[in-house]
Amino acid sequence: MNQSALLRPDWTPATVALMILGFMVFWPLGLAMLAYIIFGERLRGFKRDVNQATDGFFSSCRRSHGRHRPHFSTGNVAFDDWRKAELDRMEEERRKLDEMREEFDSYLRELRRAKDQEEFDRFMRERKNNRRDDNGPVAEYQTP
Repeated sequence: MNQSALLRPDWTPATVALMILGFMVFWPLGLAMLAYIIFGERLRGFKRDVNQATDGFFSSCRRSHGRHRPHFSTGNVAFDDWRKAELDRMEEERRKLDEMREEFDSYLRELRRAKDQEEFDRFMRERKNNRRDDNGPVAEYQTP
């Protein structure tokens, strides 16, 4: 979060003034500002967690809806057959997209892990080189 912002969730003169003004105008506004000052930093994580939970809930509803969807008959057998085939095709495409998304998520996790490992290895090399420069050669300990 940008700490130079005028209305950051902290005890700044601007937020205190808005809280006092809110209490004077309409007490729930002051209370809301007080809550923002105290809990504002946690709102971003809370919002992210709520969004993930609702996305998971609704995606499971979509999947179960596809398996247990009611069959509404129009009275035209050809149309009903075509409609069922199209819905089945779309459900198969959705399943493929979900699998591809899961594969991509695992790929991104692996990329992040590799990047983190590379940064850590670089840090350890630089640390070892700095230690050698400061103290001369350093004996390396190897585990059997």
